[in-house]
Amino acid sequence: MKKLIVFAFIGLLSQLIDGSLGMAYGVTSTSLLLAFGITPAVASASVHLAEVVTTAASGVSHIKFGNVDKQTVYQLVIPGSIGAFLGAAFLSQLPGDVAKPYISLFLLLLGGYVLIRFLFQYKPALEKKHVPLNRKQSIPLGVIAGFADATGGGGWGPVTTPILLSRKGLSPRKVVGTVDTSEFAIAVSATAGFLISLGWEDVNWLWVFSLMAGGIIAAPIAAWLVQKFHPQLMGVLVGGFIILVNARTLINEWIANKAVYPLIYTAIGAIWLFAVLFVLSKIGNRNIVKTAVDVHLKEK
Repeated sequence: MKKLIVFAFIGLLSQLIDGSLGMAYGVTSTSLLLAFGITPAVASASVHLAEVVTTAASGVSHIKFGNVDKQTVYQLVIPGSIGAFLGAAFLSQLPGDVAKPYISLFLLLLGGYVLIRFLFQYKPALEKKHVPLNRKQSIPLGVIAGFADATGGGGWGPVTTPILLSRKGLSPRKVVGTVDTSEFAIAVSATAGFLISLGWEDVNWLWVFSLMAGGIIAAPIAAWLVQKFHPQLMGVLVGGFIILVNARTLINEWIANKAVYPLIYTAIGAIWLFAVLFVLSKIGNRNIVKTAVDVHLKEK
């Protein structure tokens, strides 16, 4: 029972972060499930099964709050679905003990990318009604992000969100809502790939339902929060969190001397704290909750 409550909290926390930031549901929840000793394929399958429901709830919430560019959603879902299905089939063929540290390394690198992207390269966007992607952009972006999402248990948001944010015209809240809404199709495709490759018997449905319950609660809250808090601060917070969780798995797997564990964790924590303080100094206290007001003024 305690584990189910923990999983529900994981689902709530992951969806709260993902719905507010446009990334990290899969990375956060898969990282925490791996920390509980669950194999990569089963962890990723459980997360994607839960995401079928949580991404639907998140998409509806974001549409309600006007956070979605529907044209971009349509351009991403087909290539993203293909990449997710192939990635799920690939991961399901790997032995769990062999894959676990490498999946954690992949997730850690994604966390580092998120941290650096929002720490040094974040630029607010001026919002337009629609910023189209052509086929040369949407197809490789969707396939790569979908494949990364299925193999790493997360990656759709960390890949697509920064790229869409780099395009002038889409505001952070529209990027977040668009990525979260399109992720429903990716979750369905990845789940189909896992179920065909793994079968139903390897899925613990109590874990899945617990993740779903937490995510459903968090979805509307996150869609509201995306209009209230500065995305640069949230990006740095979630990037550091992902690094810390996956560093734990890699340290336990690859470093035998336990005496150095506290030193490594302290160093990671210190870097993370410095990054948060640095961002706070850049955006200022007033700007932390200023984003939503600015966005609505631009729309008018």
